[in-house]
Amino acid sequence: MTPTDFIKRSLPISDKSIRSTLKLLSEDCTIPFISRYRKDATGNLDEVQIEQISKLNKQFEEIVKRKESILKSIEEQNALTPEFKKRIEESFDLQELEDLYLPFKKRRKTKADSAKEKGLEPLAKIIMSQNANNLESLASKYLNDQVASEEEALQGARDIMSEWINENTYVRQNLRRLFQRKAIITSKVVKAKKEEEAAQKFSQYFDCQESLNRIPSHRLLAMLRAETEGFVKTKIEIDKDEALDFIENSIIRSNNECADQIALAIKDSYKRLLEPAISNETLQEAKEKADHKAIEIFAENLRQLLLAPPLGEKRILAIDPGFKSGCKVVCIDEKGDLLHNETIYPHAPQNETGMAMKKIRSLVNSFNIEAISIGNGTASRETEFFIKKIAFDKPPLVFIVSEAGASVYSASKIARDEFPSFDVTVRGAISIGRRLSDPLAELVKIDAKSIGVGQYQHDVDQTQLKNQLDSTVMKCVNSVGINLNTASKSLLSYVSGIGEKMAENIVNYRTENGAFEDRKQLKKVPRLGEKAFQQAAAFSRISQGKNPLDNSAVHPEAYAIVEKMAKDLGIKTNDLIANKELIKSINPEKYITEAIGILGIKDILKELEKPGLDPRKAAKVFEFDPTVKSIKNLKAGMILPGIVNNITAFGCFVDVGIKESGLVHISQLKEGFVSDVNEVVKLHQHVQVKVTEVDEARKRIQLSMIL
Repeated sequence: MTPTDFIKRSLPISDKSIRSTLKLLSEDCTIPFISRYRKDATGNLDEVQIEQISKLNKQFEEIVKRKESILKSIEEQNALTPEFKKRIEESFDLQELEDLYLPFKKRRKTKADSAKEKGLEPLAKIIMSQNANNLESLASKYLNDQVASEEEALQGARDIMSEWINENTYVRQNLRRLFQRKAIITSKVVKAKKEEEAAQKFSQYFDCQESLNRIPSHRLLAMLRAETEGFVKTKIEIDKDEALDFIENSIIRSNNECADQIALAIKDSYKRLLEPAISNETLQEAKEKADHKAIEIFAENLRQLLLAPPLGEKRILAIDPGFKSGCKVVCIDEKGDLLHNETIYPHAPQNETGMAMKKIRSLVNSFNIEAISIGNGTASRETEFFIKKIAFDKPPLVFIVSEAGASVYSASKIARDEFPSFDVTVRGAISIGRRLSDPLAELVKIDAKSIGVGQYQHDVDQTQLKNQLDSTVMKCVNSVGINLNTASKSLLSYVSGIGEKMAENIVNYRTENGAFEDRKQLKKVPRLGEKAFQQAAAFSRISQGKNPLDNSAVHPEAYAIVEKMAKDLGIKTNDLIANKELIKSINPEKYITEAIGILGIKDILKELEKPGLDPRKAAKVFEFDPTVKSIKNLKAGMILPGIVNNITAFGCFVDVGIKESGLVHISQLKEGFVSDVNEVVKLHQHVQVKVTEVDEARKRIQLSMIL
């Protein structure tokens, strides 16, 4: 089987598209580059399809590698027959391969090994042939100084048969299917821990039973977390009689004494070997699916968060609010550079409201502030009310911004390198301001797991989570593009073909030589060769550079085509850009080359119409209900404006302007059945919600979008 054949089993994509994609991936082309600039080669595959091909190809390579290891091991044991070798070579299922390899695996000494050493394997073979009777007499022939009685001989034979049954590929595969279809997961509370305060959040799992193939991913992960923390014990089971009946029907084909012995061996094999192994396998498989679902939700939330509407290059006054410690205030310019910082004390216990108002008004005027960004943590609403009472000459726009991860950033090496002369409070406030200006550019500096949009993120496979989140950040950065002259090292490191070390080299080159004037200068950056330039150039923009195309998504490899288009129209390239009438008059077929086909040419024309267009929407001002300042102000039946700030498999959380977010359960998103929360709401979406229940003691709020 070829990699293409293997991939086609899972994806309805043509051989040609798969082969072309694999070739490009083998040439170290990135997924954003392939999906954007090699559409003609791949048949217009998108990033998701290319990523699926890449993952399946890695699976194929892992299977091939595992087969080689298995074949080598069996060959070293002088047990590899031509027929068995063929079975292994033809299998491309990891579970089947492990089943085939099971009898040859190195392991600790088993009961069957001990019985074989006592010379009881021939007796086991006779019984398994199911042709003998009078087994007690037969067993007496196998008595020796290690086997004292006929029953001991029969027990040893049963131990050997139990192992054979456990190693039976047909039995394992079908028993596995039985578990996958019918397994029940049960959890029971650990009595000694039942009354502990920390255990109460898992109380619904103290006595719980659910079909494993139907349990929602979030519930399974919660149940397993409860077990990890020692509050419950879980068990995976199917109907024992059904399992034993299946194995007996598969193996027993006689009605004599042999059948009785085999039935005993089957019971032992199921209880001691098969059930523990297959139930553990089944749970692991269910956990992997739950992990995949949770990671998928996290990645989609992260994507929406990173692509949140930016305010753009504005002068911003940012406030990290607080009570006793005061509110840290910073002013930043259009590029996000710090202009001024200080602390004001408008709230209790100092209550220096008048002085604070004068200071904010003065700063807004002095630094020509266009917008105010307030962190959504402690004292957020109080600070918002305080700001809105100030009589500005020209009132700036006021935004509430998520602080999630700001403290992580402010204490990080990235923040220390950016602002070595300032403490964590100043850095945190700067981050709050920059998040309003450009969420993507600021949030890439923070470990995605600290941003606060995950679901059971510490319970899932951490390697898979990191890979998926890194991939998501890379897609977002490249879908927007970066300003080569202002992008931070963190942002640059996610550009196609760049990476962390190259990003550092670009920043150093920029510091030593000044701003980039054209994309070709990238080739002068140490260690940035032709391949890296090919992958990175079109995602790196230069505003007001020598070549106007450098501020577009047109790849440098296509500049000559654009220049020819302009020449054929009798104009300069600069006059063609954004000239919709002239662009519509161009026949794309005329400019097809061996390297760039019709899809590529159409993309170029589309980009020329709106060069460098940011795919993100513009930021909008949002106002919470001014009468709601804390959970104490909430009453059932209230209709409130809110912002979706997290999405899970079971619903979404909505910020209604207080410290605690409320849950809109999936059943309350809209009338009728909802299978996917993302079909109804998106992160940062402005919504209207109805308060249905308030539990002030537990600080839990239930909301509904069915008004």
